[in-house]
Amino acid sequence: MTTTEATSGHDAPAAHAGHEAGVHGYHKQKDEHLKRLRRIEGQIRGLQRLVDEDTYCIDILTQVSASTKALQSFALQLLEEHLRHCVADAAVTGGDEIDAKVEEATKAIGRLLRT
Repeated sequence: MTTTEATSGHDAPAAHAGHEAGVHGYHKQKDEHLKRLRRIEGQIRGLQRLVDEDTYCIDILTQVSASTKALQSFALQLLEEHLRHCVADAAVTGGDEIDAKVEEATKAIGRLLRT
């Protein structure tokens, strides 16, 4: 078990053969993704502010729901890019790589469904 597995309780990502470090399915949209994550980060800071200001519970829960949906939407976009890039590349390459990528994507989908 890797350190990541031990600390997170999730399967650690397997080695990503066939991809250079830093070149992933999302690399063409990296700036847009970072912008989106900064907005989500702002939503989370807003939640902290609401709690600090003793805002009504239901109003905070509404914002939690919006933040959760934003993260889920981001995750789905990232998953789509992974399927289009990494899984598609593995399918073209052939061999056992496709099975590993499909299994990896299936596990990621399972983690998303548990949230």
